Order: sequence, then C-alpha cells, then structure tokens
Amino acid sequence: MSTLIADVVIVGAGPVGLMCAYLGQLCGLQMIIVDKSTGPLEVGRADALNARTLQLLKIVGLFDELYSMGKTCHTSSVWADGKFVSRQSEWWDQLEGCFHKYFLMLGQSYIEKLVDRKLKELGSAVVRSTSVDNIEIKMDSCLTTLSNGVKIKSNYVIGADGSRSFVREHFKIPFEIVRPQIVWAVIDGVVETDFKKVPEIIVFQSNTSDVAWIPREGNLDRFYVRMDTKDFTFGQALSKINRAMQPYSLKFKDIVWFSRFSVKESVAEKFSIRDRIFLAGDACHIHSVNGGQGLNTGLADAFNLIWKIHMVLKHGKLDDLLKTYEEERKPVAQSVIETSGQLVRSTKDSKTGTHALDYVRLVEKHSGNITGMGIRYGNQGLVGTRLYDFEVSNGSRTCRVYSLLDYSKFALLVFDDYEVNFNIPEFVKVIPVSSKNSPYKCKAILVRPDSYIESIMM
Repeated sequence: MSTLIADVVIVGAGPVGLMCAYLGQLCGLQMIIVDKSTGPLEVGRADALNARTLQLLKIVGLFDELYSMGKTCHTSSVWADGKFVSRQSEWWDQLEGCFHKYFLMLGQSYIEKLVDRKLKELGSAVVRSTSVDNIEIKMDSCLTTLSNGVKIKSNYVIGADGSRSFVREHFKIPFEIVRPQIVWAVIDGVVETDFKKVPEIIVFQSNTSDVAWIPREGNLDRFYVRMDTKDFTFGQALSKINRAMQPYSLKFKDIVWFSRFSVKESVAEKFSIRDRIFLAGDACHIHSVNGGQGLNTGLADAFNLIWKIHMVLKHGKLDDLLKTYEEERKPVAQSVIETSGQLVRSTKDSKTGTHALDYVRLVEKHSGNITGMGIRYGNQGLVGTRLYDFEVSNGSRTCRVYSLLDYSKFALLVFDDYEVNFNIPEFVKVIPVSSKNSPYKCKAILVRPDSYIESIMM
C-alpha cells in the first residue's frame, strides 16, 4: 500500500480538529483529518460561542451562517424567592472594540456540521470510521499509520482528539487530572412552563445555586443541575429544577439530550513534541463547563496554531515560530482552568449562602476570559493585544475592519496618508484605511492572521 503525503494530519474531527483542517485549507495546505466517528455530532456538548470567537469566525467567512441559526444572549440573572433579585449586563458595555457584545447560543453540532460540509466542498472530507494506530517522528517529518493500514507522511500531526487523546497518551505527555467532587446533570429539550421565558442566563438561588437555565437556538433550552452524586435519575434532576423555580413549575415536552458529567481539570505538561506534534482543545486542557470556555478556548488554539504552520511551510519563516504556540496558549489554558474552577466551586461553597449572586459576580469579574476579549499575548503595550473591531473607510466603502482581514496573510493596516516606503513580503496584505473613530494613534499596524497586533509603525 502506497504512502499518502500531506502537510498536516489531524487526529479528531470535533470542532477544534475541523477548524484546524478548515483553516489549513484556507491557507492552501494539504490537510488530512481522521476520526473514529461516522459523522458530525448530532446533539449535546458545548452551547455557546463567545464574542472573541465570533470575531474570528467573521475573518474566515463562517459568522453569517452560524449567526442566522443561533440566539444572542448578554444578560445574567439571579432568581430567588419568586423574583429576579439581580440582572447584570453592564460589563458587556465596558468591552472596547467589541462589535458582538453577546454570546451566540448555539449547539456544538451546528458548528461541526457547517465546517464538515465546508471541508467536503473544498475536497478535503474527513476520513471517517478510522482510528490512528501509530505515529512516528522522523528526522524531518511524521509517519502516521491508520487502522485501515494506510500510512501518511506529513510535516506535522495535530492531536485534537479530546480529553482521552490517543496522541497525548501515545507520546506519554503528563496530564494530571484534578477531580473536585462536583457532578452535574445537563438537559437539552423543549419545555412547558408558567415561568415567563426570557433570553437570559438564569442562575437560581435556592438552598444552593444548583440550577442554571441557558437559552438555546430555536425552541430549545438547556438546564445544568448540580447533583453531587453519580447515581441519579432524570426525575430527580427535574425535581431540583422545580424546587429552584418555585412558585413556578416546568416540564419537558421533548428531551433532546440528557447526560451526566463530573468536573475534571487538567492542563497538559506540553502542548507540542519536537515542534512536530501539537495538541489542541480538550487534548491539552479540560475544565468545568462553567463560563462556556471549553469550545471557545479550543477554537482559539486552532486559530493560533494553523497560521504559524502555514508561515513555516509556505513562507520559510523560522521554526521557532512554532514554539510560540505553547508559549502563548498554555498560559491561556491555565487561566481558563482558574476561572472555571472559581465559578464551579462557587456553586457549592458560599460563606454567606448567596451562591447564585456570588456566581454572577465572578462572571463579571472574569468577563475578559469568558468573552475572550481579555486574552492577550505578552505584556508589551498594544503588541499582543487583539485588534479592536471598529468602522473604517476602505476606498469608497465603509465597513468593519474585521471584514477586511484574511486569515492566510498578515494585514498591514495603513491609516490615512501614511506612506509605505519599504518592501512588503508576499504574506502581508496592505489595507489602506481611514477612520475618525480609530482607537489607534499610530500610522500603521501589522496584524497577525489571528488578528492580534504584531507590531506598530509610527
């Protein structure tokens, strides 16, 4: 059997693996993505895209279709004693350079199905019902052996294969898991209730803050119910919901997904091996679902990694660029663990008995992480911060600056009459713009493909 050739092999076709493959295709890379499943996810798992993810999706042409399917939500509420005792959304208004000041409530399956379809249209469909038997690192390449006997020679391998990652375990990367004794039920379904439905995330304050109501796309709603025992029934979870909602009641007309999960927390010791093997998403960091950061952090991994691989392979950039993937993303993963850990523990431990209010205050405190808008790389002033989204004039048209970016290239935003009198590499897209409301007082900004600021030219 002949050996296939690819730039990158991706193990795992969840949202992170699919996004890696899609971004690679946009950059002109030869991607092969392999997964044991027969198709994309149908129900369950992640339920929201944060504001930063929505910015990134705008760059790669996926925003509009996903937006049309989801439901926006920007308010967190606390319900107790038969009334709303707190409503908070002001922290969204404090986010600068953020056009989408909300979460887009949308099930993970929609993202997987969209990107899976895009890959098929690009002629790079997922190799389904296939697992990986072996991965070897050679002098200047990797050799991956699939369960069907096919061998693939590639420059790189990305393990995006979840918390039980074959890739991580194959290369014996330490992944010490902390298991706080917190167990939840999660229910997706169509509800019938005398409680007036609102497009808000509602945390209920009963004996403990053990129920959260999450609006979802279409006519779906999600409930997280803290159970603290591995053995419970749907009826017991429903009873806790109704106890928290008193004096109102609720029942499910249709149940789309009912699952149990226990909180687990870990960050891999390494995110890469010899700059050939890379881990992304749950393969290198897992944590509580609180704050909705898992999917969004994993997608940000993909946006950080793929352009760097592209620059090394297609434009001769130094391999040291690949080392910055772990340097940048591991601290983010650690901060996500800390944030989600504080949130999940607040549902169980409260000195004052105000679990729900404590939870919402923590959401506000950590809004930079939860929205993704506070993530930055390094501490060098504007360098390493995300490019703000604002309105610009480009030629005869007015548009948002993010609509002008191209993931396959750096962007040199040239403001007003600044003259570019130096050679521009082919991987840099020069974009002349003007803006009365520009937050930048510089003349030109070099922006990375993942829309973080690389440098400023005065």
